[in-house]
Amino acid sequence: MKETWMESEPRTPLICFLSMGSDPTNQIEDLAKKMQIDCRAVSMGQGQGVHARKLMSVFMAEGGWALLQNCHLGLDFLDELLETVTETEFVHDQFRIWITTEVHPHFPIGLLQASIKFTNEPPQGVKAGLKRTFIEIPQDFLDISNLPQWKPMLYAVSFLHTIVQERRKFGPLGWNIPYEFNSSDWYASVQFVQNHLDDMDVKKGVSWNTVRYMIGEVQYGGRVTDDYDKRLLNTYCRVWFSEGMFPETFHFYMGYKIPRCKKTTEFMDFIEDLPAVDSPEVFGLHPNADITYQTNMAKEVLDTILSIQPKDTAGTDGETRESVVYRHAEEMLEKLPPSYPPYEVRDRLKKMGHLQPINIFLRQEIDRMERVIVAVRTALIDLKLAIDGTIVMNENLRDALDNIYDAKVPALWRRVSWESSTLGFWFTEFLERNEQFSKWIFDMRPHCFWMTGFFNPQGFLTAMRQEITRAHRGWSLDSVILHNDMTRWMKEDIISSPPEGVYVHGLYIEGASWDRRNVRLAEPQSKVLSMLLPVLYMYAIQTQPKDVRLYSCPVYKKPERTDLTYITTIQLKTTVNSDHWILRGVAALCDIK
Repeated sequence: MKETWMESEPRTPLICFLSMGSDPTNQIEDLAKKMQIDCRAVSMGQGQGVHARKLMSVFMAEGGWALLQNCHLGLDFLDELLETVTETEFVHDQFRIWITTEVHPHFPIGLLQASIKFTNEPPQGVKAGLKRTFIEIPQDFLDISNLPQWKPMLYAVSFLHTIVQERRKFGPLGWNIPYEFNSSDWYASVQFVQNHLDDMDVKKGVSWNTVRYMIGEVQYGGRVTDDYDKRLLNTYCRVWFSEGMFPETFHFYMGYKIPRCKKTTEFMDFIEDLPAVDSPEVFGLHPNADITYQTNMAKEVLDTILSIQPKDTAGTDGETRESVVYRHAEEMLEKLPPSYPPYEVRDRLKKMGHLQPINIFLRQEIDRMERVIVAVRTALIDLKLAIDGTIVMNENLRDALDNIYDAKVPALWRRVSWESSTLGFWFTEFLERNEQFSKWIFDMRPHCFWMTGFFNPQGFLTAMRQEITRAHRGWSLDSVILHNDMTRWMKEDIISSPPEGVYVHGLYIEGASWDRRNVRLAEPQSKVLSMLLPVLYMYAIQTQPKDVRLYSCPVYKKPERTDLTYITTIQLKTTVNSDHWILRGVAALCDIK
């Protein structure tokens, strides 16, 4: 925020400050102090309208800034606020109202239109993040401890604070879930470090296990809800927080070291010399991650532009939206597979062994595929009739019309099927999924399974475990765990099924590459964001082998790495420490689109 805003908008009586990312209260109060303006705050909520009304009355007459915090908790007062400000004849030149709020669907639109909007988001880049942290650290706080570990650990916590915030911009490659880390996490961690050093036995030194646990599991880890995000955060703590951080040779990354400073001005000078643009390698990621970031930004902008385009215009060749959608509907209906005859499916399952776990799974998958086929056929037929004017265009058909025109998947289809970025990708996958089920039920069991084509891949792996458990006398399902071996074969090389377990194909590795000859993880090639893995042999064993040369790689259905898309974990061979791949954000995906 610049102090010249008062000169550019001298007559504006109302400013709406939308708080996003962190609390702006201190910044507003500091700005008011510099401009020698009285500033007072009221936290909105039940019964706080009286205090806000009184504060506004005083400042409108005498001048000053009224800061109304958390206005989403006092929406009833906001209509009165706008009316008071706009209809009062005399308003002091230095009167301003600052409003902080979270996004709310019922926030008065008139108030937003009459306001100047600001956002208070975390700064972009490691340099900006560290500057924002250290500019609020007074010299007294820096000198609070004489121990040599204090200042390096303070800087390390500040660097970690910046890294965990900045890593969000890389999407699922950075964090599975974008957590709202804020200054309170930093302050709690720094306060713990100070207390720990004060109580430390000088002969024993710092208890690093305690420090890493408190930062990775309690202070910052308290916000983390995903197991693999927790693993990533603990890896940062394990790699950075140890006795190895104190020598001058220590680097977070080349050019990013811990300065040996005594004054806040020296820290600020050091931070000022940091690169303005950070390589993804600072975060432990491969340089390819920057391509992912730029692609996501471009996609977000294009999606926004597409969403605000007018809906009732004709195409460049004079075709209307309705005629374009009608043509697409006819094309899809021509390619749509037929429904599964229930009696034929039932007979085939009996011949295959309808009580075998893998065949029970197949029946469930075919039932779900049948629901998708019926939903698509019904929607396309009704949509054609609605365009012709034979039936009424209801809400679902209007949604299908808009989405098909924009090459998106209609909401009704998504609810009964799966997510996909475009309608073309979705329909192609729809046909491929149906082809796998149709060949399986009417021809023979596949030698190699396309796991991307399953609605419930976890159920497939469980059925496989049950199959192996029943084949071994004395084994119980609770004691049997999944294991895997990577092969050198591709799908075309498989000519028979394994004696036990299953072959799986169609997985992609993201964040790393695969050395097919040596059967191990490798660094990705430049500008190659993902790579198709060879066939994976999955089976079940009773005891998990302990091997430090294996990286536990999570497998997800889609690029969005959430609990809803998580399938299982596979073990991949590596010649470097697993921490390297954890910081890289390496995962296996069934679908990269």
